[in-house]
Amino acid sequence: KVCVISVSLQNTVVGFNGSSVVLPCSSTEHHLELQDINVHWRHNDKIVFDIVKGEDSVEPQDPQYKNRVQTFPEEYERRNFSIKLNNITRADAGVFICFITHSSSSDQETVRLFIN
Repeated sequence: KVCVISVSLQNTVVGFNGSSVVLPCSSTEHHLELQDINVHWRHNDKIVFDIVKGEDSVEPQDPQYKNRVQTFPEEYERRNFSIKLNNITRADAGVFICFITHSSSSDQETVRLFIN
């Protein structure tokens, strides 16, 4: 069973066409084992990036994000699952959702990206 334990306040990120932005996402659940955590980044129901059991996974990634997402694996132990989105375009504007799931709980963070 999965229950939502917290939803953080919405983050707003402003980026410029062709530049890179870091989309923040972190969990306060530091007692959980990293290999028990899955992170799912979504944008308009498209798969931006998945981190499965603490490992990067691009298997089901939407082609729109192929080779454009950078992660920070060294930060996973600190429960920081932020991603860097490179070469952004107007198509990337909107709401990105970061779902952090674990067998005992789940977090959801929302990031709104504006393109200038």
